[in-house]
Amino acid sequence: MPLKYQRLIRQHLSILKNLQYESGLFAASRKNTRTGYNKSWLRDNFYECLAFQILEDWDTVFKTYRAILKIFEKHEYKIDYAIMKKPEHRHEYIHSRYHPHTFDEYWEDWGNKQNDSVGAILFAIGTLMQNKKKILKTKKDYRIVQKLVDYLSTLEYWHDQDSGMWEEGEEVHSSSIGACIAGLKAVRGIKGIHVDKELIKKGEKALRNQLPRESKKKFVDLALLCLIWPYEVTSKKETETILKNVTYHLERNKGIIRYKNDHYYNKNPDGYSEEAEWTFGFSWLAIIYDKLGKPRLAKKYEKLALSTATSKGIPELYFSQTDKYNRNTPLGWAESLFIIALYDINSKHKIKEIGKKLIKK
Repeated sequence: MPLKYQRLIRQHLSILKNLQYESGLFAASRKNTRTGYNKSWLRDNFYECLAFQILEDWDTVFKTYRAILKIFEKHEYKIDYAIMKKPEHRHEYIHSRYHPHTFDEYWEDWGNKQNDSVGAILFAIGTLMQNKKKILKTKKDYRIVQKLVDYLSTLEYWHDQDSGMWEEGEEVHSSSIGACIAGLKAVRGIKGIHVDKELIKKGEKALRNQLPRESKKKFVDLALLCLIWPYEVTSKKETETILKNVTYHLERNKGIIRYKNDHYYNKNPDGYSEEAEWTFGFSWLAIIYDKLGKPRLAKKYEKLALSTATSKGIPELYFSQTDKYNRNTPLGWAESLFIIALYDINSKHKIKEIGKKLIKK
């Protein structure tokens, strides 16, 4: 690996590692930020951990997932209630955010119906176990995983309206269905965990029927990239269509907009046509194109990802058509995908040895 990339990866690994609390959970952004991103999201922790998994820093990965299992154990009574009777209100769902030290829920009104977060954690646990990384150590751990499976069953996740990756309007989201499918497939091979085949089949049927749309209201959405990677639940044709739609409709100079007329950090007061440009979209595309064996496109998006870096790290987003980024800098999720893109594209030989070398330094 060229020295330039080794230095960049070490730099951004250090930034990302500094977002991890002693408990093992990661903040979404700086620990002292006032934007609320000092909290710990299940989904963000999943994506933040991916860089450490790629580099085989198992101590960091285990610390995070042991903390997440403790969160579910602490709120097991709530999962039990949701299994017995499908939740009717948002607060009855498994929450998306937790206090990084106490593992308590945050009780203000939030888009807590986020089925993809549960799917993501199941996917991570299942993948780790498949690779002989014994993240499940006790009977309680296995019991929690089984209950998460049962929870998705009770919700009937394949047609359950949730707030999805962006924690907004409740719809049936393809990205949420896909995350759940991937999670269920990943844990069904764990001895002692039962996943009914119909539970996966119903999800796959619903996903096929809805793709390439993200939802009824959204034709194309940045969140759809998760179906290609890391979840790998799309066919070749679906993959090609999603990539074509995302790059044609959503690509901008400093990132990928989440979807058209996204109001979050929109420069236009009426929320129209000046959507914020999300930096990790470039890294995500670089990773995907590298895995698809398209090095020219992978390098193109790697170069674009490099152009978004600041002295403080990788921002969450840039304001439309500007060089101004928001306060959520660095964004842990963006740092992780940036590291993975650089590493995957530039370390084609002796990958394990290079990864261990980068972690130690």
